[in-house]
Amino acid sequence: MPLPPLFDRLRLPVIASPMFIVSGPELVIAQCKAGVVGSFPALNARGDGALDAWLTRIQAELAEHDAAHPDSPAAPFAVNLIVHKSNARHEEDLATIARHKVPLVITSLGARTEVNEAVHGWGGLVLHDVTTNAFAHKAIEKGADGLILVAAGAGGHAGTLSPFALCQEVREWFDGPVALSGAIACGRSILAAQALGADFAYIGSPWIACEEANAAPAYKQAIVAGTADDIVYTNLFTGVHGNYLKPSIIAAGLDPDHLPASDPSAMNFGAGSAKAWKDIWGSGQGIGAVHAVTSVAERVAGLVGEYQQAKISLASVSSRFTS
Repeated sequence: MPLPPLFDRLRLPVIASPMFIVSGPELVIAQCKAGVVGSFPALNARGDGALDAWLTRIQAELAEHDAAHPDSPAAPFAVNLIVHKSNARHEEDLATIARHKVPLVITSLGARTEVNEAVHGWGGLVLHDVTTNAFAHKAIEKGADGLILVAAGAGGHAGTLSPFALCQEVREWFDGPVALSGAIACGRSILAAQALGADFAYIGSPWIACEEANAAPAYKQAIVAGTADDIVYTNLFTGVHGNYLKPSIIAAGLDPDHLPASDPSAMNFGAGSAKAWKDIWGSGQGIGAVHAVTSVAERVAGLVGEYQQAKISLASVSSRFTS
């Protein structure tokens, strides 16, 4: 199935994942201008009228960019909406998103038919994030346009399935838009995601180490210094299993090798005095590919170069088996 025209403006087949606290207007605008889908969680905009102000700013600055650069317009942006019953702001945020006719909505923690119908009402698209093939079926049955496959190794609330297995199973029955996440942090991995059958790579952690990210300097440096061995998978901090940076867990006075389990029936946002995402830093396993704090434009340029080189290398290897 051809991709919706919404994605024609992309410089790379990349959707930047929405990261709690980290993703704000500065990061989203920079990502879109650089040619990848920028996104943020609606919950990041705190205070009365904040979400409306954020959307107004993003749309205005991207419109100015498009007017000044008609040959290289900005990529679309997305807003992440948590549809779990614990989100008391769900209906209010959806109404604000509707007023701005946000082109792409990423839904998380539950698939809801009425949300999908509302987004379709203004011509928007819905991508729902899932960790299993069963959840993928439910999302499409309830009207989502596409899927974000959150595989093992992804930052934040990650799944446990191999991206090979998850993407393979979904592609056996679904031919719509698919984004794949799970330790994707370089151009080679973007191409690999496409080889597995995904349309887009869904990338999060590398953006934390960007100048435009709303992250503490120590958090950015921890991404630069970290490797896959520094990632801990636990449900302690929110009630939902996720991947976190070991140094932040140690700094909070906890033993990352002996963490207790949390009650999975209730989402929570704290373990003692340590608050998830603010003091306990989320990260995926792919951060070994991040070697410096850069601007978003520099990071995208690097990914583009790596992606193009990977295609050349793949063509060379493939020729050995087809000649």
